[in-house]
Amino acid sequence: MRCEANCADIGTLMHRKENKPADDRNPVLKDRARILGEIDGGLEGPTVLVTAGIHGNENAGVVAVERVVSRLVRERPEARGRFVCSIGNMRALREGTRFVDVDLNREWTPAKVAALGDGTPVKGQRAEHVEQRALIDFIGDEVRAARGPVFFIDMHTSSADGPPFITVGDTLLNREFSANFPLPVILGLEEQVDGSLLEFLNNCGLVTLGIEGGQHDSDESADRLEAMLLLAMVATGFLAATAVPDLARYRSLLAEQSDGIPRVIEVRHRHAVEPADRFRMEPGFANFVPVRKGQLLAQDAHGDVLCPEDGLMLLPLYQGQGEDGFFVARRVGPFRNAVSAVLRRWRVGRLVRLLPGVRRYEKRPGVLEVNTRVARFYPLDVFHLFGYRKLRSEGTHLIVTRRKHDLARPSRIDFP
Repeated sequence: MRCEANCADIGTLMHRKENKPADDRNPVLKDRARILGEIDGGLEGPTVLVTAGIHGNENAGVVAVERVVSRLVRERPEARGRFVCSIGNMRALREGTRFVDVDLNREWTPAKVAALGDGTPVKGQRAEHVEQRALIDFIGDEVRAARGPVFFIDMHTSSADGPPFITVGDTLLNREFSANFPLPVILGLEEQVDGSLLEFLNNCGLVTLGIEGGQHDSDESADRLEAMLLLAMVATGFLAATAVPDLARYRSLLAEQSDGIPRVIEVRHRHAVEPADRFRMEPGFANFVPVRKGQLLAQDAHGDVLCPEDGLMLLPLYQGQGEDGFFVARRVGPFRNAVSAVLRRWRVGRLVRLLPGVRRYEKRPGVLEVNTRVARFYPLDVFHLFGYRKLRSEGTHLIVTRRKHDLARPSRIDFP
């Protein structure tokens, strides 16, 4: 097994990338290179790619990766395939801020990625575009060299308290992967925003998963993310379960955090915010706290912000930067989840366009256009059953899309 890492306590090991200057504003980043760790088992197997710190105020993922890499370098278990972790936003992490110019996790639309070109600096280029180009190079190199399936894990923390959870794009492949972890699974979170890294990579053909470890500054967040990484290495087949003899302890650590929380939850509402809104979340909210319709959740320049429906609070904003004030979610019962999987495996979703008021969207293949005047007699849950979760309004019409590669990995990953 070949190991390369950038961990302060490992000693002198080769780095794949150049070291960046230390910056005392964020001690977590001191002496780190962009590539935090690289483990090559030397045998054919999966490629497990990880990003930590795509938001620069989220340090716990960096700590978790370095713990895991240190352990693997020390114990040298047999591994199949590759595990590589990169820092997401090096400059923002150095400065201890969510982002410098723009949120890097909102810059991954196909049009924005194409506009980056070959990385040649252009007038008006923002700090995050340099970071994005580096991530594209990192991911592209690994995807082209992969000798098996490619998994991508994006590690996060949040400004609010609460237990850890998983976010996935609603494909059966992602659902299958997420079933290996004893944590709540959130569907539809990525589909509520445009330009997330996980959505972009999922549509390229990678199996993707996001991890929210807990509150930014909590010591427990790094512990949870470390546990998730070790479970992921076993779930992907990179490590055998016997290579992690304390795996049951890590699984119990996560399972006890999710006691009493529904296993599968779907996002129903996103409250978008801009700096001009002067958004201020009311104190006391945490992830998965029940909320009721009409409840006061926040204040902004326009007045009170009330809860739109009964549900569960998700990711309330208690930091200066951010485009998401909060999300409201609800439980998805196991029966409905199972029905959705059966219908999609039977490819019944092809019949959705035969419903009244539904037709193909002429501007984009694989997208549906729904006339809300005609289709108001059946609920949007019908579309959710078949994986159509991304909703956008155009006048009296609703544009609904779903992820590519729902049932099977593509024969070739379509990465820039």
